[in-house]
Amino acid sequence: MSPTFSIAFGGGGARGLAHIHVIEALDELGIKPVAIAGSSIGALMGAGVASGMSGRDIHDYARSILGTRAQVASRMWRARPGTLAEAMEGGLRLGQFNVERILKAFLPEIVPASFEELKIPLKVTATDYFGHKLAVFDSGELRSALAASAAIPAVFRPVVRDGRVLIDGGIYNPVPFDLLEGAADITIAVDVVGGPEEGSKRPTSIDLMFGATQLLMQSIIANKLTQCSPDILIRPPVSRFRVLDFMKIDAVMAETVAVKDEVKRAVETALEARRERA
Repeated sequence: MSPTFSIAFGGGGARGLAHIHVIEALDELGIKPVAIAGSSIGALMGAGVASGMSGRDIHDYARSILGTRAQVASRMWRARPGTLAEAMEGGLRLGQFNVERILKAFLPEIVPASFEELKIPLKVTATDYFGHKLAVFDSGELRSALAASAAIPAVFRPVVRDGRVLIDGGIYNPVPFDLLEGAADITIAVDVVGGPEEGSKRPTSIDLMFGATQLLMQSIIANKLTQCSPDILIRPPVSRFRVLDFMKIDAVMAETVAVKDEVKRAVETALEARRERA
């Protein structure tokens, strides 16, 4: 009997477009995960896979909506508040977008309304802001969970669900491979957090804010790896991209294409190790 696989897709904003290469590699190997966990952009990618999309499907869809400014602008226009009352809901928040409306405009229609309709079990992380803890969703309404997981502070409004104020799942668990313990024979984790890189310019306040968050997330991952570790850990070279560089999809995909072969080699190594232990 062939070993089973689970996969954890990490958070990292636009850097998470590199997840597509991993999904395509698994498709080419004929591997379909039996369990998925995701944080932030990783939750969105995980939802696509759990809905039945192939890597090629996700790749084509991402290019179709991010490939031109006109397409992005059109979808952002669809995500605008319908009324003044809706715009003012919860008070005027300059610079904070409604992530639930944006995901409604950008998510593929194949992603269902509930976890129960998914073809593969999915766990989605968020951060319970006032509860000071991780929130994990695996049942009930799906899209609000995805929105909460992707609610990057200072960019998107928090999401309120079940009376809890929720923000970006990557804050507490950037690569949630620990949530898949015991779910499959082989666990794959994909870390797209990246880190600040030296450049010719001094970092701006925004650069420092997001860079500090990357460093915090990497410290969390490093600590988790001392307690438990996935069978395969993939870290695409994404550090030169910013969290909101979604319009640079072609550059991200070109920079990280070698990840496909890395995944295939890592899977073969993991399978060989299992055969030797058998």
